[in-house]
Amino acid sequence: MSEKYDVIVIGAGPAGYAAAIRCAQLGLNTACIDKSVDREGEPTLGGTCLNWGCIPSKALLDASHKYVEAKDHFADMGIKVGDLSIDVPAMIARKDEVVKGLTGGIKGLFQGNGVTPLHGTGKLLARHQVLFTPHDGEPQNLETEHVILAPGSVPVAIPPAPLTDDLIVDSTGALEFDSVPPRLGVIGAGVIGLELGSVWNRLGSEVVVLEALEEFLPMADERIARDAKRMLGSQGLDIRLGTLVTGAEVQGGEVKVSYQDADGEHSLTVDKLIVAVGRRPYTEGLLATDCGVNLDERGFLYVNDLCATDVPHVYAVGDVVRGPMLAHKGTEEGVMVAERIAGFKPLVNYDTVPSVIYTHPEIAWVGKTEQELKADGENYNVGSFSFAASGRALAANDAQGMVKIIADAESDRILGVHVLGPQASELVAQAVIAMEFDASAEDLGLIMFAHPTLSEAVHEAALGVAGHAIHMVNRKRK
Repeated sequence: MSEKYDVIVIGAGPAGYAAAIRCAQLGLNTACIDKSVDREGEPTLGGTCLNWGCIPSKALLDASHKYVEAKDHFADMGIKVGDLSIDVPAMIARKDEVVKGLTGGIKGLFQGNGVTPLHGTGKLLARHQVLFTPHDGEPQNLETEHVILAPGSVPVAIPPAPLTDDLIVDSTGALEFDSVPPRLGVIGAGVIGLELGSVWNRLGSEVVVLEALEEFLPMADERIARDAKRMLGSQGLDIRLGTLVTGAEVQGGEVKVSYQDADGEHSLTVDKLIVAVGRRPYTEGLLATDCGVNLDERGFLYVNDLCATDVPHVYAVGDVVRGPMLAHKGTEEGVMVAERIAGFKPLVNYDTVPSVIYTHPEIAWVGKTEQELKADGENYNVGSFSFAASGRALAANDAQGMVKIIADAESDRILGVHVLGPQASELVAQAVIAMEFDASAEDLGLIMFAHPTLSEAVHEAALGVAGHAIHMVNRKRK
């Protein structure tokens, strides 16, 4: 049996489902293949982000933050709380309900826009054919004019710490604990490791984070990273840099971890161990040997700036191609490809992709870091503003961190914005908009911001680039 579509998308994560929906909106007969199933074995849409990543982790991050606020900070605001406890199964159940609602929402969007969901696996064959193998049926060849590959990514496994016995887990397993582990080890001080470590630290775990790199968050601005490490440490995260894990095994219901650093060999005993050393593109079973699509040296699907592979009318988007593994980056790539298939000419600006770490305080940035500009020999000016001087942050009892804006010394064009503090994930969007319109720091400083708001910190940092900030002492005056 052979069926014909205008577009077949393989993968229903943010990149894939956005591409499929936009294709259908543009009048293209579109099918989307995805093999994901939920814990009950039922087909689900939304990929890692909705099912096992972005959304469930944020549900636990927000719940655990509210718990620690009630436990440690409500009294500062005159709010007295009686006996306080945490019901982990109820927290996990709520997380699952949030996930179910959103994945069901994708199903509704497919129905509303006319996308055909196909539950099973998809493999790209030669001559624009796709082999679709349903979960409960026989394989069949599907014909199509265009193919969009969006299979996503999976956690990286490391030989010294094989997953086992629900005691050594990856990021997915770390979202399913039914109780708070007294002692928790985390391998990796990246985005995932810090977020998951924060969740269980807030709920009472003694958390040790082992990071092989000597630098903390090298992709972030140095000043922001340094301050973030200090703040996270004050919350109880024991972050050990320059540590190489050499082994991990389960013994008597505990996990014995071996690692080495500059001082030699060490051991650590924990009740649970999370392996969070990154993710890799998921391409297993995706490509027939004669399909013509190539991989680069790191295992990503090779694409050009428009997400086109080496095969005409075959595209790849999201975590499986170059660039940061971020849901919003994949979504915009999926929409771009859909519109280009339909004859439009959109582009994705990879210079304005924001990054966020949802710890508390949040860490967010877009554009260049100061260390990158120094390495390139660029001349620049910096303006910064501390949330300790923000009336809104002080009123909310949430005044840690700062906003830092970097602008070109000659043109004043904004080159990078870095935020550590409350709602950094929301504030960085203002910077993305400004940079997308090629704004200068002066442009941002001339805009009127409501008072009192956290956004005023962005305004003051922009003013500070030229030494004009009102609510802080300026280093330079004009």
